[in-house]
Amino acid sequence: MKEYSLAATARGDDPLYGAGETLARQVRFLEANLSAIPDYVYAFDRHHRFAYANPAMLGLFGLTSKEMLGKSFADLNYPADLATLLTGHIDQIFADGATIENEVFYRSPTGHAAYFSYVWGPVLGLDGAVELVIGVSRDTSERRVFEEALRTSEARLRAATELVGIGIYAWDPRAGALDWDDRVRAMWGLPAGTPIDEALFEEGIHPDDQPRVRTAIAACVDPTGDGSYAVEYRVIGRDDGIVRHIATSGRTTFENGCATGFIGAAIDVTARRNAEAAVRVSEARFTSFAEHSSNLLWIGDPATGAILYRSAAFERIWGIPREDGARFIEQWLEDVHPDDRSQVVHALASVGAGEVTQFEYRIIRPGDGAVRRLRDTSFPILEEDGAVTRIGGIVEDLTQDDSGQVYIVSAKALEARRLAGVVRSMGYRARTFESAAAFLDIAAILAPGCVLVDLRRAKAEGLSVPRELKARAIALPCIVLDGTAADLMSAVAAMKAGATDYIIVDNEGALHTSLSNVIAECFAAVRPVSRDENASARIARLTPREREVLLGLVEGDTNKMLGKKLGISPRTIELHRAQVMNRLNAGNLAELIQFALAAGISPPGDSHAARKPT
Repeated sequence: MKEYSLAATARGDDPLYGAGETLARQVRFLEANLSAIPDYVYAFDRHHRFAYANPAMLGLFGLTSKEMLGKSFADLNYPADLATLLTGHIDQIFADGATIENEVFYRSPTGHAAYFSYVWGPVLGLDGAVELVIGVSRDTSERRVFEEALRTSEARLRAATELVGIGIYAWDPRAGALDWDDRVRAMWGLPAGTPIDEALFEEGIHPDDQPRVRTAIAACVDPTGDGSYAVEYRVIGRDDGIVRHIATSGRTTFENGCATGFIGAAIDVTARRNAEAAVRVSEARFTSFAEHSSNLLWIGDPATGAILYRSAAFERIWGIPREDGARFIEQWLEDVHPDDRSQVVHALASVGAGEVTQFEYRIIRPGDGAVRRLRDTSFPILEEDGAVTRIGGIVEDLTQDDSGQVYIVSAKALEARRLAGVVRSMGYRARTFESAAAFLDIAAILAPGCVLVDLRRAKAEGLSVPRELKARAIALPCIVLDGTAADLMSAVAAMKAGATDYIIVDNEGALHTSLSNVIAECFAAVRPVSRDENASARIARLTPREREVLLGLVEGDTNKMLGKKLGISPRTIELHRAQVMNRLNAGNLAELIQFALAAGISPPGDSHAARKPT
């Protein structure tokens, strides 16, 4: 076997090239260069054996030149499929002198696994025949990793831009050249592929926005700045005439104090701006409606308990300016009558959980202590995901209409509507309940009026209404309606249960007469809130400490005596006393004592008992 080594040639005994000092020096120079380069250089003979390997190639296999030269792919444990591929290349080059380029994955005996690209070609002898196949290989793993990362990055960028509709563009400040993708062209109302220049760009910008855009461009190419560009403006589509809102941003690159390049992104925000405008219009309409409504509209934050909005009707119902009202629901509950607070708290908790709730309650007005009866229809305000982020309500003041109220209890919805029509035709207000339980749950806080109970579907349940009203001492007269098949015993049972009247439902004349009489009695029974009730309502708003101070003043204690009794300083007693007088709207101590006596607070020795507010 011939040894086609450069060392042999350098000795001058290579049979292909003969001896010669000049040639030997050239060969030594060539081998020195091949040894210095990091690429893998090697040669094969016609029998697929290594005839040369530079140091990099020997290092890849962990072999010496003597150990590697003359070895075939099988000797070096090449994978069979790879060996077959490479021997085919060698045979092809020896056959026709071709040059072959390729890339393969290979794990060397030293454990180095990588992708290698290679170029193989012929070495011709003096007779023109192919004597050797020489090859150069290079580790391309790092390049492949970089290319794969680049492809991944580009794919992600494409996905992101497609997802949010971002358009990418570039600008050469020196040449004035623009490069837009088709998304940006579409924002200008242009077909895909339309040639772009600076004139076309500027013509598309709304005339009112052009000065701002020019200012932003001048700032971004100023080398004294940071090169940033962010501006929103309107564009009028060239071909479609559509006005679009475009938000764009980018950054300029500089070299030697000159702007040399710019790349930016643009997005069409027209839908967002239109939605914002629609929201503003909607809010303006809501505010206009709310401010002119006789009912109070309010909005609160269930997470913080803050009251975010209340309409103008608050001042009429509460008797104080809106800005003086409670800022949090917890503080607002102090105005609710103590007997009604628990059911109000429960109702608001249900609204915060996503339910629509209607409830009635009384408030004690902070300004004058007057008691007012209100109906609140509260509802959750949901986000798109169904989360309750706000709660709201519509509050109706029932105080002025208490005496004209009729409550209809009927399990038959159609009959309830018919009865409600009869009641309203007589000039009264009607409210229906689908069951006795639903009515009795809130009967204690309902405004004065009359109850109509339909016994035809559930007689036992219906009779529980007058019976429970009587047992709970709730002053709501009850008219019982029964079917035509009812007998005398049914009438007796209704009257024993506490009904004011018993009427066959088809006898509309009797119903009309009975209802008129009962409602008239309700009107006669209605009286203004007495001084005693006003005083009690105001005192109910006092804190426990303020009540103790009031009781001490009624008993005749001085500030010093009362401070010693309660374990606080006379100065603190004086502050509590001023607060009590302010809450009860008393101008002096005499008026304060009168309020206390009217509410049932008596000094020691009073023979009428010393009733204290609870």
